[in-house]
Amino acid sequence: MRAQASKPSSEIKIPGNEISGGAEIRVIRSSRRKKSIGAYREQGAIVISVPARLPNRRVSEVIPEMIEKILTKEAREKISDSQLQQRADYLLSRYLPEFNIRPASVSWRAMKERWGSCTTVDRTIRISDRLNGAPEYVLDYLLVHELIHLMIPDHGAQFEELLARYEASERANAYLDGYEAGASG
Repeated sequence: MRAQASKPSSEIKIPGNEISGGAEIRVIRSSRRKKSIGAYREQGAIVISVPARLPNRRVSEVIPEMIEKILTKEAREKISDSQLQQRADYLLSRYLPEFNIRPASVSWRAMKERWGSCTTVDRTIRISDRLNGAPEYVLDYLLVHELIHLMIPDHGAQFEELLARYEASERANAYLDGYEAGASG
């Protein structure tokens, strides 16, 4: 018996829309795929690869799911040092407007024992690279915490009063406690 030649893949292009953030969507029906559905970026477009025999109704259902998956993944991608510095500047003006001191630098560092550190002498803030990709509210909490250290070196009452301005402090602490418990367990 002779092996059948596999059918070539077919492609459908869908113009960008609100769901895709304006990116073109390309749906590729692949004869090689049997069950799995994949999505990736290619030259700005979101490419969704589906089994050739997947019913159109199901393809329509998975498109938004796969777009959401790609956009969520991209949102979690790493933040650069310059973006970290910009975020610190924003948080300083929002939560600590009375501070007349700015960090000279804010950057990611490999840290095993701490989430962040602040050196007041040279006004540098370092955040553990283990948290690059953590939820924004956690990163904001760490930045506000370290920004306060630019003016207040200890964790006394004045420090706690300033930190309480950040409304997600408790939630961020719970996240960090959970992260630590998971890492040590």
